[in-house]
Amino acid sequence: MQARQPDLLRYVNTLQGTDSDPKLSYGNTYPTIGLPFGQHFFSPQTGKNGDGWKYQYRAQRIRGFQQVHQCSPWMNDYAVFSLMPVSGKLHVQEDERASTFHHQNELCKPNYYRVKFDNGIQTEISPTERGAHMRFSFPKGEASYVVLDGFLKNASITILPKERKIVGYVRNGLFIPENFKNYFVIQFDRDFKGYGTWTEGGKQIQHDKLEITGEQVGAYLDFGKGTQVQAKIASSYISPEQAQWTLDRELGAHKKLEDTKTAAAAVWNNLLGRVLVEGGTEEERATFYSCLFRANLFSRKFYEIDQQGKPYYFSPYDGKIYSGYMYTDNGFWDTFRAQFPLSNILHPTMQGRYMQSLLDAQEQAGWFPTWSNPGMSGVMLGNHAISILADAWMKGIRTFDPEKALAAYLHEVTGRGFWGGSNGREGWESYFIKGFIPYGKIHETTAKTLEYAYDDFCAYQLAKSVGNEYYAQIFERQMFNYKNVWDPKAGFMRGRLEDGSWVPDFDPIEWGGAFTEGNAWQYTWSVFHDLGGLANLMGGQQAFVSKLDSLFTIHSKFKVGTYGHEIHEMTEMVLANMGQYAHGNQPVQHVAYAYNYAGEPWKTQAQVRKIMGKLYNATEKGFPGDEDQGQMSSWYVISALGLYSVCPGTTQYNIGSPIFRKATITLENGKKFVIDAQGNNTEHVYIQSATLNGKPFDRNWIDYQEIAAGGVLTLKMSDRPNKNRGRLEVDRPFSLTKMKP
Repeated sequence: MQARQPDLLRYVNTLQGTDSDPKLSYGNTYPTIGLPFGQHFFSPQTGKNGDGWKYQYRAQRIRGFQQVHQCSPWMNDYAVFSLMPVSGKLHVQEDERASTFHHQNELCKPNYYRVKFDNGIQTEISPTERGAHMRFSFPKGEASYVVLDGFLKNASITILPKERKIVGYVRNGLFIPENFKNYFVIQFDRDFKGYGTWTEGGKQIQHDKLEITGEQVGAYLDFGKGTQVQAKIASSYISPEQAQWTLDRELGAHKKLEDTKTAAAAVWNNLLGRVLVEGGTEEERATFYSCLFRANLFSRKFYEIDQQGKPYYFSPYDGKIYSGYMYTDNGFWDTFRAQFPLSNILHPTMQGRYMQSLLDAQEQAGWFPTWSNPGMSGVMLGNHAISILADAWMKGIRTFDPEKALAAYLHEVTGRGFWGGSNGREGWESYFIKGFIPYGKIHETTAKTLEYAYDDFCAYQLAKSVGNEYYAQIFERQMFNYKNVWDPKAGFMRGRLEDGSWVPDFDPIEWGGAFTEGNAWQYTWSVFHDLGGLANLMGGQQAFVSKLDSLFTIHSKFKVGTYGHEIHEMTEMVLANMGQYAHGNQPVQHVAYAYNYAGEPWKTQAQVRKIMGKLYNATEKGFPGDEDQGQMSSWYVISALGLYSVCPGTTQYNIGSPIFRKATITLENGKKFVIDAQGNNTEHVYIQSATLNGKPFDRNWIDYQEIAAGGVLTLKMSDRPNKNRGRLEVDRPFSLTKMKP
C-alpha cells in the first residue's frame, strides 16, 4: 500500500515578502499562482498597469488577475494580460473597476488562490504549467461582467460568442524580439449575454463589437445576473493553434476548477515532499516550505509541447522556432550562488536540459544570457553562465559540449555586446593587460574585477577537467586577479585608477563607486575560489578570522557614496543590525561560511543559525531584501539543511548547522540522503560530532557525489561549540591556496 503524500502545501504562504516597495524590500514578491518552473504564472494585481510592484500587501484594491512572468519588479514584466470580474455597472478602466478587499478574505497557496471582494464577488484561480483555471462567482441579482485587459502595449482581441471564447495576442515587454507575440485562448463555460471592446485604456467602449487591435485595448463579456462562470486559459509564444492545443492538453479533462486545484496540489506536494523535514517549530516549517516553493519557480520553462509530445520553443533571442528546451527569467548574478547549486541536487535532469539551452541561447544571441527577461538584457555584472555550466559539469551533469562552452566563454570575455554591462565583459582589455579594471570611465570596477576572477576560475576548472590546456592556461593567471585590487594598507579591496594608484578618499562603509550595491566591507570577501589566498593577503588565518568577526560586530552605519541617496539595500542592512553584513543583497551571502576555511566551523554554525532565525519568516515581511528569482529562498532552504555551496564550480558543499531535527532529501534516482541532527533545537546549534554512513566525519564540507549516492549524515548537536572538530587542513573546504596560520 502506497504511503499517503503529506500535505505540505498547508505550510506555504505565497504572501511571503509582499509587504515591499522601492524604498524597502521584504522580498519584492507577489503571491505567485503557478507550478514549478511553469511557463506562465498568475497573480492578483494591486498596482497600476506597468507598475513593477504588481502586488503590495498594504494595498486595499485589486485591479485584475494577471498572467505574469515577472522575476523582479526592477525588470518589470512581459506578455501580460488580465481578467477582472465586475458587478453592477460596467467599468473597464483599471481604476474604476478596482475592488476593495481584506486579507482575511484571501487564501494564497501555489495551487489555489481565492479572494472575496467587499462587494461580494469571489475569484478563484488554479494553475497549470502554461495556463490557469479561473472561476468568478457574482452576488445574486447583480450584473456579472468579466473584463479582459490587453495591458499597455499592442494587443489583438477577438470575441467568439458561439464558441464561448476570446482569442488573440498581446505584445508587451522590454526585452522581446520584434516578432514576439503571446497568443492566448480563454474558454468560458457559459454563453455570453453581451460583449464589446474598449480602447484608450477604457475611455471608449464599443458595445457589441467583436474585434479590436491596438494599444491599451480590451474587451468585456456580460454573463447576465448573479451567475458563476469558469474560464480556462492557455497561451503560447509559438502560435494560436499551439495555445489551443495546450489548453486541450492541460485543461481539457478538468471539468471544474477543483480538478485543476487537486492536480496542482499533487505536483507541489510531490516536490515539497522530496525534502521532508521533521522537528523544528511550526513557524520554521512554514518558512522552510514557503522558501522551498519560491526556490522552485525560476528559471521558467520557455518551451512548449507539440502534438507529438516533443518540446519546442520560440527563441526570445532571435525570434525563431527551435526544437528542444529553453529556460529564461533569471539573473545569474543572483542565482549562481545558491539557487543553481540547490537545483543540481533536486533537479539534475532539468539542469542537464538547462545547460544545453544556455549554449543554444549563446548561439542564437551571440552571447551568453546574464539576466534574461525573457531575452537578453545584460543587467548586473559578471559572466556567471560559466559558473552554472562548470558547476553542473563538475557535479556530473554532462549533457553539453564543454569545448563549445569554453569557446563561447572566451568570446564572452574578450569583447562587448550591446546589451548592458554584463553582455560580454566591460573593461576586458584592462582586465587582461593590467589585471584589474581602472575606475573612471567604467564604474563598479572592483566588483567586476573580483567577479571576473571567479568566473575565470570556473572556466579554468572546466578546462582542466576535460584536459584542455589551451583554455586552462589562459584563465589560470586571470583567476588570481583579485589580488590586484587588494590594498594591504587599508586592509580592504579597493578601486584603482588608470595609473594604478588607489581611488582617493577611501572609506570602507561608502557604497557604490568601485562596488555594486555594496561597499568594501562586503565585497572584500568575493573570492569564492580562493579564501585561503584572501586570508594570506590579510596576514593569515588569525587576521582572517578577526576580520570576519569585525564584519558581524562593527556598527551598521553607511555612506551613500555615488548613489547619492539611501537605497533599499542600505536600509535593509541597518534593519538587520548585524554589523556590515548585508544579507539583503547577494555579494555577502556566503561569508558566514568562511569560518569553515579557517578551522573555526563553530562560528559558521552560530552565524548561519542566527541569520536564519533573525532575518527570515513566512510572513509578508519574510525576507531581508529582494528575493531575486529564488536566490534568497534557496539560501535559506539549503542552509536550513545544513549545507551551502560557497564556490560553485567545485563539487563541495560547506557544512553549516541545520534547523531541523531530521531532513530527508529524496533524489531523482530514488535514493535518500538524510541529515539526522540529534538533539537539535534553537539552543543546540553546534555540531559536537558527526558520522557519514556510520563512519567518523570531521570535515567542514561534503562532496556532491556523497549526497547523490544517498546515505545518512548524523550530527550530534550541542549548546556548546566543539573547538577541536574541523580544524585540520583536510577538514577545510576547497581553496586554490593553502591558508597560512
